[in-house]
Amino acid sequence: MTSYLIFVATVAGIYAMLSLGLVTIWGQGGMVNLGLVGFFAVGAYVSAILTENGLPIAFAWLASAVIAGAVGVALTFVTRKMRGDYLAIVSLGFAEVVRVIAMNEIWLTRGSDGISGIRAPLKLELGDWFSLFYLVLVWTIAGLTAFALTRLFRSPFGRALRAIRDDEQVAAVAGKPVLRFKLNAFFIGALVTGLAGAMYAHLTSFIAPDSFIPLLTIYIFLATTTGGYTRVKGAIIGAIFVVALLESTRFLAGAIPTLNAVQVASMREMVIALALIVIMRVKADGFCPSKIEKSGVVSCGGSDNDESKPNVVAVSVRDAA
Repeated sequence: MTSYLIFVATVAGIYAMLSLGLVTIWGQGGMVNLGLVGFFAVGAYVSAILTENGLPIAFAWLASAVIAGAVGVALTFVTRKMRGDYLAIVSLGFAEVVRVIAMNEIWLTRGSDGISGIRAPLKLELGDWFSLFYLVLVWTIAGLTAFALTRLFRSPFGRALRAIRDDEQVAAVAGKPVLRFKLNAFFIGALVTGLAGAMYAHLTSFIAPDSFIPLLTIYIFLATTTGGYTRVKGAIIGAIFVVALLESTRFLAGAIPTLNAVQVASMREMVIALALIVIMRVKADGFCPSKIEKSGVVSCGGSDNDESKPNVVAVSVRDAA
């Protein structure tokens, strides 16, 4: 049971990384990215292939992040004139293209057989302690990523990016290079997502095209929306919540003995959908919504009418932390 909980907590850390990538692209940049799982797959396959050829794991993780980011820049440049639903459809198609390539390019990805035996850092040296080590490693990287993104979103770059998200034309008139900011945002978000894919590959030691289905993107969108899609804290809270919900429904559906495997899976999806519908009805803006406070400081929760705060006008919306 302990090993199972450690594994679930590790997966939650990887989901948190994916949510952070989505917050960067969608929450801060305003670009709807339904191709999240495509960048996740790129990072996983790049890291698996490089380590299979004898390269160090640290180098493979760095390369997978950079290559996923570069692919994100290329996709953004190609779709630079698309907005809203059109961008969402194209990005969803991109994810499916990545999956089809992984399925058919057997010489590189081994097709539907997948890549197995992926090396994990210090697995042989640590033995039974590896799972706990990897849990700490994943959450350390997620924490450092969250810290770096928080600082970035509070910088002039973050404020300009949110201005573009809120009104692209006004930002362009104000002299902001809109395309460059979008390319940078997509690069950072895809980089974080690709790194999450690399960590996932070395956690499971096996990846195949079926591991990267569009349903994962839906889960991450739900996590990000539940937590507060513009907030770094919201991404982490939402990821933990969604993973807990997914795993708890596994036991709930399995407790009904008359259901077969297909019915259990359908029951889980129904319970998850209903729970999230209820949550979004109660907390439409997520657990950590963006707020304008008199002190200019945004907190997760709390009251806007605290008389102890100085009565000054907020100069910006800090919806990053």
